[in-house]
Amino acid sequence: MIQKKKDTIKSLATHNKDVGSTEIQIGLLTNKITKLSEHFKKSKKDKHSTLGLTKSVNKRKKLLVYLKKKNPDSYQKVIKQLNIRK
Repeated sequence: MIQKKKDTIKSLATHNKDVGSTEIQIGLLTNKITKLSEHFKKSKKDKHSTLGLTKSVNKRKKLLVYLKKKNPDSYQKVIKQLNIRK
């Protein structure tokens, strides 16, 4: 888990000390969404975690809209690297 987070940060960082840019936040939220989706395949009745998944998806959506408006080149890079949209 920690190694996956470090890999995500390293692959999406804009400079070597970058840990909180929009690109990295989107990547970390994508990892969280993937992990929760796998959890729901096993635990279909876990309604409490559904709220966390919904909040994460909505936050990522807002960040993607912001990134698309502010830096379209970086938006395309993130979308392609994370395979979010087609």
